[in-house]
Amino acid sequence: MVLYLIGLGLGDEKDITVRGLECVKSCSKLYLEYYTSVLGIDNKKLEEFYGVPITVADRNMVESEAEQIYLAAKDTNIGFLVVGDPLCATTHVDLILRAKALDIKVEVVHNTSVMGAVASCGLPLYQYGYTVSIPFFEENWKPASFYERLKYNLAGGMHTLCLVDIKVKEPDYNSMVTAGRLKFMPPRFMTVNTAVAQILEVEEEKKEGVVSGETMAVGMARLGQPTQQIVYGTLSQLLEVDFGAPLHCLVICGEIHPLEQEILEYYRVGKA
Repeated sequence: MVLYLIGLGLGDEKDITVRGLECVKSCSKLYLEYYTSVLGIDNKKLEEFYGVPITVADRNMVESEAEQIYLAAKDTNIGFLVVGDPLCATTHVDLILRAKALDIKVEVVHNTSVMGAVASCGLPLYQYGYTVSIPFFEENWKPASFYERLKYNLAGGMHTLCLVDIKVKEPDYNSMVTAGRLKFMPPRFMTVNTAVAQILEVEEEKKEGVVSGETMAVGMARLGQPTQQIVYGTLSQLLEVDFGAPLHCLVICGEIHPLEQEILEYYRVGKA
């Protein structure tokens, strides 16, 4: 029996690989990881297409109750479905380690992810440095650890992929105080605009000259989907662009080579 970690790709139910679909159909139960990323379709469409029941696995289940996922793989095939590629999040590596510690067989079926699809903008992957995450700022919590890595990348002439925050099934602790029971807040998906604003806010505070409103960048939305959008311009220009529905990501450009520049011009603000 096997615990399969299966990448779904970035588009819809048909983006799964042939091998991935074969593994899915061999499973008695499927878990859909639903907090590091989301597909652009309703989960029911996945269930109908795969013909296997799907349980949505939120952050709490994967990080605190993972045993209910992998223990069943001792007796039957279990599929753990991940939008994009299964190994782009450290949480999923932890799941593998827990299963292997119990001698449960684990197989990974890879698929495309934002880490590769970001090259759609014309900036080759080997020119990227550290990938950073941009979390939603709160009134009294504004983590800025991404700034030092952005600084490091730009000093080396490297591009920086910025993965922007999503909040799915986040607990509303105020509801426990006012209503006496836990409720969940509506999903929130960070936009390119918010990410840019927060990066510039950190620069304004630190004043180290790492970025400015004139720094060149590429904003992207819904990579791998028919409505994919790519826009190249300064950070100030990207602040004014409507990127539409999620998911979004951002690339801060390092040194741009002539061939890269030629491709980027196709996505220049006003042309894209």
